Amino acid sequence: MLGLEHDFRIVDAHATLDADEASVAVHGRDISPERLEREMHQAGVVRAVASPGRRASGRSYLRANNAVARLSVDRSFLAFARLNGPRDPRDHPIARLRNLRAERGDHHTRPDDVEQYSYDDRYHGFTMVPAYDGLPNADVLERLETADLPVLVHAGTRFPPAAVERELLGYEFPVVLSSFGGYPLDTELMNRTLDLLDDHDRLYVDTSAVRYREVLERGVLEHPDRVLFGSGAPGVHPNVGVMEVLTLDVPEDLMRRVFTKNAARLIPGLAEGADL
Repeated sequence: MLGLEHDFRIVDAHATLDADEASVAVHGRDISPERLEREMHQAGVVRAVASPGRRASGRSYLRANNAVARLSVDRSFLAFARLNGPRDPRDHPIARLRNLRAERGDHHTRPDDVEQYSYDDRYHGFTMVPAYDGLPNADVLERLETADLPVLVHAGTRFPPAAVERELLGYEFPVVLSSFGGYPLDTELMNRTLDLLDDHDRLYVDTSAVRYREVLERGVLEHPDRVLFGSGAPGVHPNVGVMEVLTLDVPEDLMRRVFTKNAARLIPGLAEGADL
């Protein structure tokens, strides 16, 4: 695929790096760090946040997090550590009852893990996928509050914006909701997420897999400081996400905020001086 031509410096707040055979087997794709970096370059992306792909149930993310951090060295990636937990994120009586007795297993994230990641300069933030990995316990979330690093949260039909607000937005750490909180392609949830931005100053959204021009334009025009470009690579070639933003009917200054300024303000490692 030919590289895109544009005059923007672009940073990507949402990419996945499957760092080992176990992750590849579960997630169903095998894209090397070199190929992912090459595809980013083709799209004009100069830096990208990278998190591990999902592990099999019952497996810790410690090794996968360390692998992503190691593979990010001397590449255009910033490692985010992926977290998991024993709590069921769903809002129904069975889940609430189960959570009262939820016990953390050896493979679940502990407060000390968050502290270790926070003080390790290889990591620049955290990633949660509650619908697949479960929610961490309150003591882990409190440690995230102390760390005050951005947390990329995969939300959507299985962990909707209302659940995000209930479980996470009461804590004082910045939250970036992937796909405007409406994956897969649920415009109602995306619009609910945009409504939440009015009430939560530390809530952000990324553009991965939004696909709807009207929703993207609403987000950028109503909340120009809170929308971050995210490609969702390698599931989608980053060219696709870049083109979707480039074709929006919004001022060029707002595009620059989406492509660079907003993410660089939230994640300093994406700022221009950090380019390789």
